[in-house]
Amino acid sequence: MGRTLSEKILAEHTVGMDFDKIKKGEKFALKIDQTLTQDATGTMAYLQFEALGIPRVKTELSVSYVDHNTLQTDFKNADDHAYLQSVAAKYGIKFSKPGNGICHQVHLERFAAPGKTLLGSDSHTPTAGGVGSIAIGAGGLDVAIAMGGGPFKLARPKIMGIELTGELQPFVSSKDIILEILRQLDVKGGVGYILEYFGPGVKNLSVPERATITNMGAETGATTSIFPSDEVTKEFLKLQKREKDWVPLAADQDAVYDKILKIDLSQLEPLVAQPHSPGNVVELREIEGLAVQQVCIGSCTNSSYKDLMTAALMLKGKKVHKDVSLVISPGSRQVLNALIKNGALSHFIEAGARLLECACGPCIGMGQAPGTNAVTVRTYNRNFKGRTGTKSAQSYLVSPEVAAATAITGKLTDPRKLGIEPVKIAEFEIEIDDSMIIEPEAPERAEEVEIVRGPNIKPVPVKDPLPEKIEAEVLLKVGDNITTDHIMPAGKYLPLRSNVPEYAKHVFEPVDQSFPERAIKKGGGIVVGGENYGQGSSREHAALCPMYLGIKAVFAKSYARIHVANLVNFGIVPLIFKNPEDYEKVEQGDVLELNFSDFSNITVINKTKGINIPVEHNLSQEDIEIIKAGGKLNYTRMKAKEN
Repeated sequence: MGRTLSEKILAEHTVGMDFDKIKKGEKFALKIDQTLTQDATGTMAYLQFEALGIPRVKTELSVSYVDHNTLQTDFKNADDHAYLQSVAAKYGIKFSKPGNGICHQVHLERFAAPGKTLLGSDSHTPTAGGVGSIAIGAGGLDVAIAMGGGPFKLARPKIMGIELTGELQPFVSSKDIILEILRQLDVKGGVGYILEYFGPGVKNLSVPERATITNMGAETGATTSIFPSDEVTKEFLKLQKREKDWVPLAADQDAVYDKILKIDLSQLEPLVAQPHSPGNVVELREIEGLAVQQVCIGSCTNSSYKDLMTAALMLKGKKVHKDVSLVISPGSRQVLNALIKNGALSHFIEAGARLLECACGPCIGMGQAPGTNAVTVRTYNRNFKGRTGTKSAQSYLVSPEVAAATAITGKLTDPRKLGIEPVKIAEFEIEIDDSMIIEPEAPERAEEVEIVRGPNIKPVPVKDPLPEKIEAEVLLKVGDNITTDHIMPAGKYLPLRSNVPEYAKHVFEPVDQSFPERAIKKGGGIVVGGENYGQGSSREHAALCPMYLGIKAVFAKSYARIHVANLVNFGIVPLIFKNPEDYEKVEQGDVLELNFSDFSNITVINKTKGINIPVEHNLSQEDIEIIKAGGKLNYTRMKAKEN
């Protein structure tokens, strides 16, 4: 029996085990070739790397990007940038300066390579799967350990084959492909899977189109997504002057998938994800005509040259509707420069668009918050409530084609009804300029580098070892699909990422503003959640800050992959209701007694109600040891001393 493409790469990078003997769902160690961080997660990741005491990164390539916290309204973000650049210089990490672009777009252009493993402290790291990488999002501590040469522990995923046939019709795009997949799988249908694309339709998609799909595959809960490396991949790398990185990679002809999803590209039509979930997908025609106040084109999902050229040519000679604010965020300086050189940028400006810098920006609520009750149409990947920076706003996710059409008409519009010719994007000669990617100091000069630490950069907090018995109050009970944005809001609070004591003052603020104060007053406690708890970003602060407030355990019906790993990393016990209906038997204010003397039989007593609550977990023996040690930092240091 042949292997899938994913299995080939995973098998080649498995450490200390025979990959073929690893059962689905069983944890194994994966060698990591490359890492990436962005500044919102990177400051803490590098503080953790420093705490490990390793003099230099041991990966083939590590890159530190600045793309999230680029609004400098006071000293905090500027100080973080200086810290990140000095750390990169000292420890052997490339540094992509503010303005060079969004980490996923720049990494795809300049570093991602077929057959490599990439671990990134951002949930949309799977973007690099567009060129045939196994690219996985993780918490910053996991990335720090990978930079130190440690393997990444991963439950062996199942492989969902997504067979593509046919070819997209005019004004239907790759965004509509991933929206169709979300319509079928919703936001947790990919949990435990790698989404692997194959079939005759693959050759009809460019690398940027493939990257849009692998990027937003994160919204299904999948471990990662991947396309084969073929002649299309080769041409993309050739344009980037990186043809030497190309190798052909594909699944074996007799590969067996755990599940297959079939999509005929020729049958797709424009789709839209309605508020407040990327999985709330309908055909555009069902809600066409909705009045819109803001349109945003960009983000790591749709800010490639192809995406922006498509929108620019659709807007050429037209004007943005008087009631609409249109903002454009190029994905990289390379893309922006190409638009300047070929004159396409003027199409946006003449149409009345507002140009933002090459950064994440509005996608994470960093600027361009829409008005009260406004409808905002975005080419982004997430539309969680409040993520725009305006809690009452309604955010819809669409393709660049739909976004451009909507900006012209002022209402949600099918681009096929504008009466314009289909847009053709020609190949272009890319100007390669890596001058804003700063090389690290040579090893012999690294000791001379002084780390720059501003007053907002605080040490990494650590947790005490887990006691055998805990008695604690349920401080908060929440429902299904609680996101990391609910737990640890982003936007204006992003500059606090390197200052946990300050950032922790905002834990669960979108849900319950009194939570931090109550947690401190009670000396910590327990959180109860429903299905898919911790959905969303790789934001380890959604575990780190609750740990700082004394949260000892979380009970939920199920968890998102990255978040449960982050809970383990920071010593918080992630427990699962053995009987989902027992969720109803625990209320906020109840006092629970937990006995951890035997992790194979954890006992939980609801002392308020006088009942036992059966629980289980999906923890490996190493996970248990990490939790008992008080988190992965303590555990790693302990193991280093033993060796």
